[in-house]
Amino acid sequence: MAYFPKVVRIVVVGDKSTGKSTLISAMASDSFPATVPPLLPPTRLPSNSFNDSVPLLLIDTPSSVGQQGKVIEELKRADSVVVTYACDDIVSFERVSTHWLPQLQKLEVPVLVVGCKFDLRDESRQVSLESLTTSIMNQFKEVVTCIECSAATLYQVPEVFYFAQKAVLHPVDPLFDYDTNSLTDRCVRALRRIFNLFDYNMDGTLTDQEVNEFQISSFGASLQRSDVTQIKTLVEQNVPEGVNSLGITFPGFIGIHNMFLKKGRTETFWAVLRKFGYGDDLKLRDDFLPVPSKQASDQSVELSGATIEFLKGVFRLLDTDKDQLLRPAEVDKLFDAAPESPWKDAPYKDAAETTDMGYISLNGFLSQWALMTTLDPRYSLANLIYIGYRAKPSAALRVTCRRSEDRKKQKTERNVFQCYIFGSKNAGKSALLYSLLGRSFSNNYTPTTVERYAANIIELIEGTKKTLILREIPEDEVSAFLSNKDFLAACDIAAFVHDSSDGYSWKKSIDLLEKVVNQGELTGHKFPCLLIAAKDDLTPFPRAVLDSVKVAQELKIDAPIRVSMKSGDSNVYVKIINAAEHPHLSIPETEFMRKRKQHQQLLHTFIFALAGAAMALVGLTARRARANKNSSS
Repeated sequence: MAYFPKVVRIVVVGDKSTGKSTLISAMASDSFPATVPPLLPPTRLPSNSFNDSVPLLLIDTPSSVGQQGKVIEELKRADSVVVTYACDDIVSFERVSTHWLPQLQKLEVPVLVVGCKFDLRDESRQVSLESLTTSIMNQFKEVVTCIECSAATLYQVPEVFYFAQKAVLHPVDPLFDYDTNSLTDRCVRALRRIFNLFDYNMDGTLTDQEVNEFQISSFGASLQRSDVTQIKTLVEQNVPEGVNSLGITFPGFIGIHNMFLKKGRTETFWAVLRKFGYGDDLKLRDDFLPVPSKQASDQSVELSGATIEFLKGVFRLLDTDKDQLLRPAEVDKLFDAAPESPWKDAPYKDAAETTDMGYISLNGFLSQWALMTTLDPRYSLANLIYIGYRAKPSAALRVTCRRSEDRKKQKTERNVFQCYIFGSKNAGKSALLYSLLGRSFSNNYTPTTVERYAANIIELIEGTKKTLILREIPEDEVSAFLSNKDFLAACDIAAFVHDSSDGYSWKKSIDLLEKVVNQGELTGHKFPCLLIAAKDDLTPFPRAVLDSVKVAQELKIDAPIRVSMKSGDSNVYVKIINAAEHPHLSIPETEFMRKRKQHQQLLHTFIFALAGAAMALVGLTARRARANKNSSS
């Protein structure tokens, strides 16, 4: 299958004479070799060796001290490792835990401990497999199993490599937490989503019919009524709360999968997870997330209209007290089938409007989804599916037209606009973000050191609604961001903020504007720009007021928008949206751009003149040819 590796690389290590080469040779030939060379070349087993149809590459390793560098290199490339000891050699067994396993701990690959020469062990001094399992597996979490075998009698030789392959293709670690002796949180969340898919009436139980449909979807075979009864009886014996009068509860569903693990049937557990799109990290695989592809960097991805209606329905469903707000616990419940709650960390944390109690409104809820879709469409689509989106995934998102095409058409059909906020330290950039989120003004100043976002829905004068995303760029990070030639591709509009009472802040905002706009010209990314004079409640710096009008005229853009976040001036956001909706206007013309335009015009004139001269030369040549022809006749 597509999510399996093309080949599983199994590296066999161990002390000298523990049976490494003989074990590999016996597996490859299905017979006990009379002699084996000191070191076998890489041995490939065919894909039909085991049920998963994935070929195995068995790597023998040297035992001499001088060649340990080669062993280390092979281990770095291993998918799983087999550590051998000889059942008739107690020293080689002790070396497994004192030398080999400590060395393998940093590799983070599954390890099998294999006792070879089982037929030669001294029954009076045998190493107990039970004691091996309890002591070594408790000490070294990467050890997935311990097994004894004999190449001479072929006893459990195939099992060694079957378990080594199985540890790679159907790993236990993502599913089970050995410290808590229970399924991992991410595993439980994945099973929650699968359970929800078949709990059609959302009553918290799976009826007999729903259990049967789960069985068919997972394994392609239906259950008899007696099979379902037997499953429910087994669940009730192991998990008393796992069955009620309506059917199997979620704890019971968890219990069924716990039984798979206890019986060593990780391949059955993974068959279910992979059927519903999960990879080894217990997140939906990329092949399960058909995100529409952008053909150009200046396109963006938005939620489709149908998806927005779906999210509105989800919000109403979660808002059980009908106060038009969701509590943090209700949002957490929404994402209890996702690998984690996506809005708890940057850039989404504190990026949407909430009340003082942390409750989120419908506008805040939809804005958060719009932000996530803009920044990471694949992540957004995955989370839509986690929360129960059942329509065609390919229809969940839509790709917008290129921004360059919008400028040519002098209009845009975008519903989400991203505004980059530039300015000097303490110019008022962060206050602009906070006000968008409805937060009260604070005189406390904390410098912005990393970019951050704020998103909210803005209602325009004509009644339409658009989502505005403000992206604050720290002053010290502008050069680093601009070093990425596509950094400005996602910019619908840029706002350059200055403290209207500070002359340095004004000068810095113009310097940033020229730097950013010139970079946009060089990289082919043009966008409207606005000047914002913040802190309008303070005494203005006289020179800045006079210069701002002059500079705006020279740049051929609007005069600075004067705002005071202390008064909660929200009209600035409408002006930002209006400017973004007319992407051909408010594009500054810097001195650099004027010189570049003059150079292009001169070049065009030169090429035109050169073409005219060439055409004249062709005409002259033709006339001379005709004259020569007439004179010769």
